[in-house]
Amino acid sequence: MSLSLTTYLVDLTRLRATIGSRDDKLRRQICGRFKDELARADDYFSGEIAAGAPTRRDAVKAVFEGGPFDKRYGFQYGYAYELICRHFGKYLDNNCFSPYRGSWLEDVDAGMKQLGISAVKVSTFMYGGPPDPLPRPDDFPGHGEWSEAQCRDLVAQWDASTDRRAAVDGEVLAAIASCVGWARAALAKPGSGVAGFGY
Repeated sequence: MSLSLTTYLVDLTRLRATIGSRDDKLRRQICGRFKDELARADDYFSGEIAAGAPTRRDAVKAVFEGGPFDKRYGFQYGYAYELICRHFGKYLDNNCFSPYRGSWLEDVDAGMKQLGISAVKVSTFMYGGPPDPLPRPDDFPGHGEWSEAQCRDLVAQWDASTDRRAAVDGEVLAAIASCVGWARAALAKPGSGVAGFGY
């Protein structure tokens, strides 16, 4: 089975502030912008919806309302949160991580450690959970964030690693360089960080 990461350049404070904001105007704007995608999601998850899961539109509303959440269907709120992230954020190139198989994220994390990079882990995007009070999905999507400060540390640690790079597998090194590119993009836009979602 192939897995995938999707990463975004986004103002993490602004993104998190939508949870429980009760900003009905923004909610309607997002649902209008992505109405076709909402319909496709409801069609794809029609069985779960028939069993009691919220529609994707209702999940978006619950995020804006700060609940109530049905923990049995955490995936719907996770995907709703990604939709909100997409509204605010800019998609970041992630060719090294979409798709991937097996222990690839752990391999990249190990390569970072080999280079002396401790600021971030790419596996955070797959194995982390959404911000409180959103329920953690039982399976997908995973979610994680790299703050502006973490991005700054990542770039500094990468820049200091030139003498160790030759010892790292070439594909792993290319993936790490891609991550550094995300961090540089965040630093070029003050107040931004990286939000990632794993499936």
